Amino acid sequence: MKILVLNGINLNMFGKRDPAQYGTVTLDEISQRLVALGRELGAQVENFQTNFEGAMCERIHAAHTDGTQAVLINAGAWTHYSYGIRDALAILKCPIFEVHMSNIHAREAFRHHSVIAEIAQGQIAGFGMDSYLLALRAAVAHLAR
Repeated sequence: MKILVLNGINLNMFGKRDPAQYGTVTLDEISQRLVALGRELGAQVENFQTNFEGAMCERIHAAHTDGTQAVLINAGAWTHYSYGIRDALAILKCPIFEVHMSNIHAREAFRHHSVIAEIAQGQIAGFGMDSYLLALRAAVAHLAR
């Protein structure tokens, strides 16, 4: 199983950015945990982060032909307004799992809406780093069916 984890704008700042919302775990720590859990579950996990919307779309396009079987995405602020990223994801034939460290539905009103949600298999939010781990488990279970 090949699973791609996409992290969007500003998420490279986990560990420094608003610890009350996101905790002190870094994106590198999250990525390491995902790779390790993936190994346990029999999945190859690739992590990708960018602050450039075009680079995110290019990586999503590559996933269309590189054998990616599922995508986990925390698009950061792009979740709420990037139709470009949403449309790139919609091209994929594999399941998409939307991930958020914080509970976006318990925050500012603009964060309540996700342009990705309607094309996602599901959304996991509010569990910090565990949101990623839960999403990976859900993706592997979905692919094993």
